[in-house]
Amino acid sequence: MDHDAMDLTEARYELVISVDARRSGEYDDVDKQRMRERIYRVLEAAFTHAKVARDAVHMEDRGDGVLLSVVGRIAVTRLLGLWMVEVHENLRDENRGLRVPLGLRVGMHVGPVRHDGRGISGRAVDLACRLADSPLARRLLDAERADLVLVTSQSLYEDVVSGGGKFIEPAHYSSARLELKEGEVTAWFHLPGRPAPQIPAAPVPPAAPAADPPPNADTTAGRADDVQEVQDVKCDDPADGPGARYTVHGDMSQHSDNVYQQPVHIGRTTGDAGRRKG
Repeated sequence: MDHDAMDLTEARYELVISVDARRSGEYDDVDKQRMRERIYRVLEAAFTHAKVARDAVHMEDRGDGVLLSVVGRIAVTRLLGLWMVEVHENLRDENRGLRVPLGLRVGMHVGPVRHDGRGISGRAVDLACRLADSPLARRLLDAERADLVLVTSQSLYEDVVSGGGKFIEPAHYSSARLELKEGEVTAWFHLPGRPAPQIPAAPVPPAAPAADPPPNADTTAGRADDVQEVQDVKCDDPADGPGARYTVHGDMSQHSDNVYQQPVHIGRTTGDAGRRKG
């Protein structure tokens, strides 16, 4: 049996790590190349210091970031703990003296991953990428003026982070609900070297301006102070013949040379029965 061919069809449970650079679109071509070099120096030095063998890591270039998966034989606690500490410290070193510091968003999730000749795929990959690219991760990185934000899935937090470990402090994570393409999920946010972050509120979009009424529109329609009632008033008038009817619109009516034989209500009660001229 061709075991290599079988491996291509089988999913392996691995830790997926998505790394994105902050505001990568604002770099020009020269600075973007330097940014990419910094990202790889930060990540590869962290793997070396955390004693994670290079053959245990799959790495794909994403232009403004890197997609990684780590085989199951490497303890996830080492990546969440020592490796993240090393990434943070390496990033701080890279940012010393930079006019525009490099900021990184890191999404993590453990799940089934499929490998082929072009890279990795699966829902675990999608989720890790969505977490790193979430608007809340972007806002938190800016609001805290931080170099690095880690976002883990709910299952990764429950299965690994919540148990603690070397360099893993569950109390330094904050949870929030995210609306992703696949649906709503809970994610956990961590700023290495800091206490649990305050989750920033989503910006409130400005109210849409009221649309102008169409030409010749009746702008008084529906206004209670302008149109209070519409009534049919029956009265006998010699000029119009018996039983003539007049339509009265609230207070916006005009009456002249009319004789009323009984009380008439036109917006307000006119008074007792009697002959009146209006």
